[in-house]
Amino acid sequence: MAEEAKTELTAEDHAAMGHGPMTATTEAGGAAEEHASPSALGFDATMLVALAMLVVIALAIWKKVPAMIAGALDKQISGIKEQLDQATALRAEAEAIKAEYEAKAKQAAQDAIDMKAAAEQEAKQIVATAKLAATDTIARRAKAAEDKIAAAERGAIADVRAKAASVSAAAAAQLIATHHDANADAALVDQSINSLN
Repeated sequence: MAEEAKTELTAEDHAAMGHGPMTATTEAGGAAEEHASPSALGFDATMLVALAMLVVIALAIWKKVPAMIAGALDKQISGIKEQLDQATALRAEAEAIKAEYEAKAKQAAQDAIDMKAAAEQEAKQIVATAKLAATDTIARRAKAAEDKIAAAERGAIADVRAKAASVSAAAAAQLIATHHDANADAALVDQSINSLN
């Protein structure tokens, strides 16, 4: 930049552009110059921005924008509260269902234990009944066997006696036939008749 430029606006030029008095500085080549600050209606730029903000805030209040924002926020808050209430109700329902199923599972386990105990008791009773029945059956069969043995013994003794009697009778008949004659028989008959008198 070989050339140094200096610019200065006069108050009339500045007013012709629609601005108030302004001072500004342009530095070129090391020298500082002051320029005029923009202003309108006697307000500088900062005051104009503050005034514009006040106008926007006033319009927002006049059009009830804060009430609309508050209404939207209240609507969102009520929606969130409703969702929280639904979630709480669902959680309570889920906990109730969980408790119900835990109680059912506990009852089922207890029922299984009770059924097992009842089955064991019934099995013990069946075994005891079977042992008692087996003992009774064994006792009856032993008695029947003893009765058959006793009957067989009695039958064998009767057979032996009958055979012994028939053998004795045959032997006696043979002895009598060989040792007794008719005279001896007459003497025995007479003796028997005398003993009856």
